[in-house]
Amino acid sequence: MLDNILLEENIDRITMPENLAIGLMVAEQHQKCSSIGCDFDYFGFAFGQSPFHVPPPLARALERAAVKSGYADAEGIFELRKAAAGFNARHFGLAPNPERIIIGPGTKGLLFLLFSILDGEIIIPVPSWIGYAPQANFLGKTYHPLLTSHDNGYKLTAEDLVSFLKKHDKKQYLLVLNNPNNPTGAVYSKDELSSIAAICRKNGIVVLSDEIYALTTFNFSAFTSMGIVYPEGTFVLSGLSKDRSAGGYRLGICYLPEADCRKIKMGFKKLAATVYTNVTTPVQWAAMAAYSENDEIEEYIAITRELHRIMGLTVSKEFTEIEGLQVTKPEGGFYFYIDFNSFKDNLKFCGVNNSNQLGKALISHPHHIATVTGDSLLLPPDNYGARIAFVDYNGQRAYEAYKNQRPSSSKEEIAFVKEFAPLMVEGAAAVSDFLAMVKEGKFKFS
Repeated sequence: MLDNILLEENIDRITMPENLAIGLMVAEQHQKCSSIGCDFDYFGFAFGQSPFHVPPPLARALERAAVKSGYADAEGIFELRKAAAGFNARHFGLAPNPERIIIGPGTKGLLFLLFSILDGEIIIPVPSWIGYAPQANFLGKTYHPLLTSHDNGYKLTAEDLVSFLKKHDKKQYLLVLNNPNNPTGAVYSKDELSSIAAICRKNGIVVLSDEIYALTTFNFSAFTSMGIVYPEGTFVLSGLSKDRSAGGYRLGICYLPEADCRKIKMGFKKLAATVYTNVTTPVQWAAMAAYSENDEIEEYIAITRELHRIMGLTVSKEFTEIEGLQVTKPEGGFYFYIDFNSFKDNLKFCGVNNSNQLGKALISHPHHIATVTGDSLLLPPDNYGARIAFVDYNGQRAYEAYKNQRPSSSKEEIAFVKEFAPLMVEGAAAVSDFLAMVKEGKFKFS
């Protein structure tokens, strides 16, 4: 009788994905709270999903595309690649060449395919998005967490790269650069990217530039794609999930580098055709509406960008006012980062002995604060930091209110956040209360 089915050992290298890990942690705490009569709810700073509705032109296009049931080219439907190339040219100044565009199953899927195709060890600036390291682990690829500094807004510098290269053998490295950054909200300037590009060019480093949040950059005119400053060595990754709120559509775009474009594309096509045949055909046809010139979608992107700015700056300021915290000021994306290290001794006194336990402590009763901490961000155990996602509100309600009457001053923006995102403001107060208990030694982690 078969009672033990063996799994490949590489599956054990993968940590629990963030959404499942946080979901399990919330469920576990809910059970604990129910046992003591607590009507449990939580402050949702953990999940990085756009709170907004899918743009109506995209939703309508998906309805029309439902009949498109045939197989598509592994690299993506040509018409969509042409539309995406035009979109990249209009918004980012990239060359409008559809032959350099590949369509994939979301940026996460594209990263997995690129990690599989490209030779070389991976450099990951830390704190990091939760998804890069688990993929590298599964594939058995060596990766190097490169710790960045609060003094530089947790942005990788050319000097960081030079220092790394002095300590490691010369080979092809794959640098993962996330801009705007998840979890810090930082945006790299053109000069900063150019300095990094100079080191990459000199040392043959390939850049995987994860620009999924590019169109959410608050001051979008200041955004520069790495594909502009290092076109020969940069893969630019983007998609529909963040700025067009269509995460479940699972459609990503990869803009290939100039160097060896045809060879890379052939490798990608072979792997894609082997693994999943093509990205869902109706979604590809619908996505043409998202990448073609469309005033309604452009307005949608502009409004949601402003709402992210208002929410991010207001909520991060609430956290900044908590004495002892170091808080990043977001410039794009859905996130900012909190450094709790000035409370390290207090936290350890209360039984919170590492950064993983910080997340569990924050969600414990009576605090109920869901965040992402520790290993998920590639933080060392003694580095107490947390990512705050500022998307815990009814996006469609806020969107309609903003369209009807836009806040015209900082005072009105604060009032807007308090009206349409009260849980995030209350969540900041809950963190303040948690730290007060920690400082007084009244919190006990168990």
